[in-house]
Amino acid sequence: MSQTVDRALSILPLLAEGPANLEQVAQRLGVHKSTALRLLRTLHEHGIVYRQPDQRYRLGARLFALAQQAVENLDVREVAHPHLVELNRVCGHTVHLAVHEDDEVTYIDKVESRYPVRMYSRIGKPVAITVAAVAKLLLADLPEPERRALAERLDYPRYTARSTPGPAAFLAELATVREQGWATDLGGHEESINCVAAPVRGADGRAVAALSLSAPNVVVTREQLLDLLPLVRRTAAAVSAEYAGKPLAAPHPASPPGPLPPHPSEQGTT
Repeated sequence: MSQTVDRALSILPLLAEGPANLEQVAQRLGVHKSTALRLLRTLHEHGIVYRQPDQRYRLGARLFALAQQAVENLDVREVAHPHLVELNRVCGHTVHLAVHEDDEVTYIDKVESRYPVRMYSRIGKPVAITVAAVAKLLLADLPEPERRALAERLDYPRYTARSTPGPAAFLAELATVREQGWATDLGGHEESINCVAAPVRGADGRAVAALSLSAPNVVVTREQLLDLLPLVRRTAAAVSAEYAGKPLAAPHPASPPGPLPPHPSEQGTT
């Protein structure tokens, strides 16, 4: 690794904490102030850092523009697809990826089951928003006022006896999903179809998509599908890590997956 590049990149986390002067930067890097100044000047010329009138440095607008451009050009479907294929290879059931836009949750990718008896779905089709596991995950991630407003304006079709009956029940289920970090649809849309799902999160911790595993109960029982939930959660975590550009710590093969971390909006609370 280039020492100069390494030192320059080490400045960015420091300035992310707030503006810093030349002496603080040099001290953090463990270099002479003249070396720190050369690095800061180069970053300043490229708009990555900005020198304030008080001679302190902060992160520059160009850095934020580049980050925004990278996010806009990052396709969660492209990142997730190989993971969906691998999940399907391991278990054989239908795998979906869905996103939430404009009060609809829509499938954006699908890997079909290898079993002859399958559920019907297609890419681009909105899901049954009040019962689908992917919808529960994505809506549970919304701020509470948005969740409540959306719950009140939705219709609640009685697809089956297990369908969500109304806003109060829906909000209660979203609260449970938000706390536990995963969701199910156990016969809520079609009595013969069960589904388990986990969220795909971006760098800010928000759910950008939801990944699900679905199967008819003539192929696998409800209990057997629930046994695959840890695999679904690990797959979603792997997609999240790649999408967010963060390393994923591999769990010990013999260890069951531990609980998910608190929801981003609840971190630091008791």
